[in-house]
Amino acid sequence: MGNCFTKAHNDMDESDHKVDFTGGNVHLITTKETWEQKLDEAKRDGKLVVANFSAVWCGPCRVIAPFYVELSKKHPSVMCLTVDVDELTEFSTSWDIKATPTFFFLKDGQQIDKLVGANKPELEKKLIAVLDSVAPPCQT
Repeated sequence: MGNCFTKAHNDMDESDHKVDFTGGNVHLITTKETWEQKLDEAKRDGKLVVANFSAVWCGPCRVIAPFYVELSKKHPSVMCLTVDVDELTEFSTSWDIKATPTFFFLKDGQQIDKLVGANKPELEKKLIAVLDSVAPPCQT
């Protein structure tokens, strides 16, 4: 499991831009307004939100990004968002991001779980557990 805590200014090179942090059903959040729109949309549609706070310079973020995209395809009932902590610094600070990647699981705009680090099995396990906990009971 990897985490990035600080950005070394000379760590960025061309390869940092080759990983696609979006795709599948992952939406890139570039403004606070877009964040609010997506949360409203998820609430209206009864969707769970998974928000990935990451950074292009963060190795573990780049490693887990394709897996996050695959999860978004596998679970279309979930709204998957990606927030670049450098693009939305103040907003990210308001979420108390101490390391990247940090994943928040939200229902109706409220945090119901959190995962810090690029742990693929744990991310999928938490997603499934949260989906199970918010799913309506089966009718018999």
